[in-house]
This record gives sequence, C-alpha cells and structure tokens, in this order.
Amino acid sequence: MNDAIIEAARDVMGSPWVYVVLFAISAIDGFFPAVPSETLVITAGVFAAADGVPNLLFVILAASAGAFVGDHISYFIGRTAGTRVRHRIEGRKRSGAMFAWAGRMLEDRGGVIIVVARYIPGGRTAVTLTAGTVEYPLRKFSFFDAIAALSWGTYSGLIGYVGGHAFEDNPLLGLGVGLGIALAITGLVELIRHRIGARNKRRSAEQAGATESSADPEGSPGEKPQELV
Repeated sequence: MNDAIIEAARDVMGSPWVYVVLFAISAIDGFFPAVPSETLVITAGVFAAADGVPNLLFVILAASAGAFVGDHISYFIGRTAGTRVRHRIEGRKRSGAMFAWAGRMLEDRGGVIIVVARYIPGGRTAVTLTAGTVEYPLRKFSFFDAIAALSWGTYSGLIGYVGGHAFEDNPLLGLGVGLGIALAITGLVELIRHRIGARNKRRSAEQAGATESSADPEGSPGEKPQELV
C-alpha cells in the first residue's frame, strides 16, 4: 500500500506541472487559509531530496511567488471590501481575536509583523487583510511581503529536503519528519506570541493602574470631601 502511494506521489512530483500547482496552491492559501500549502511544499522538498525531482530551487521559487501573489490578493480584498469581510469574520471568537492581534501588531511593529505572520496559522491572512483595510502603504507592504514569501518558501522547501535526505529510502517517513519539524516550529512561534501577548496585557494593566493611582490619590479628581454636620 505504501509503495503504491509513494509511486503515485513520484509520478505527480515528476511532472513539470507540479510547479504550476505549487504556485496556485500557495497563492490560494494567501487569501483562503484552509488550503494546506506548507504540506505540499514540504512534500515537494522531500521528493527533491529523495529522487532529485522536482528541482528544489524551482520548488522554492514557485511557492514563494505564489505566496507573494496570494498575499497581495488578500491585501487588495482588504482595500476594497476589508471592513465588511472583517466584521463578518470577527463574529467568530478565534478569528476575531486574530484580527484584533493583527491590527495591534501592524500599528506597533509595522512591516516586521508581515514577515512574522507568514509562519502563524491564520495569522498571514489576518495581517494581509488588515493591512489592506487600514491602507498600509502598498510599496512597504510589497517590500516586507517579498521577504516573507521568499523566506517562507525557502523554509518550507528546506524542511522537506532535510526530512527527505535523512530518509531517502522511505519518503513517507521523511515527509512525517518534515511535517513534525514544521508543526514544532509553528507551535513554538504560537507559544512565544501568546507569552508576549500576555506580558503586554499585564504591562498595560499595570500602567493603567499606576495612571489611576497618580490621578486620584485620595479620591476622584475635583471631588471635595464632605463636611461633617
């Protein structure tokens, strides 16, 4: 059974059309995050190491170009219909929290978050859509997104290549290792993001408490103590 799956995958990965598929799936994933583009890119990297086809460089370039195009589609959706789309999505608890986070990060960190969000599940679409909604400058967006897309394509392709190279005789095992590494890194990024978010909330609460204390040391501002009768 495994041999049949591997042979079928080899036939697909050996076709020159695989680069078109990589480009298309990576582009769609930019504005429709239900599409698992990382899995496909990692798989292509595994077979590039095990069989020499597809070509790893072309895998990286096709995935990166697709990601760049998809992110810009999401950005322009944000420019044209972003407010309506966001209001619809923000009704869901998890999605709403992601968009709120994206707005704060764009305001605080600007282009850096466009790069970082490429590695956060759901984060890339939230950030690119929000960037369009708030009319983040297109030139700056394209610059940072080019870095994000190329680094993501390289990262995904190389993770698959490392797994495939380690298990050349068993591409399925190599794929499992590659996906495991990707999940571990994604989990680490999510953990760091939550830790930073929690720390920022504590600081904001402490600053708000300090401000209230300094403004109202003995009572409400402007309130005169009542005279004893």
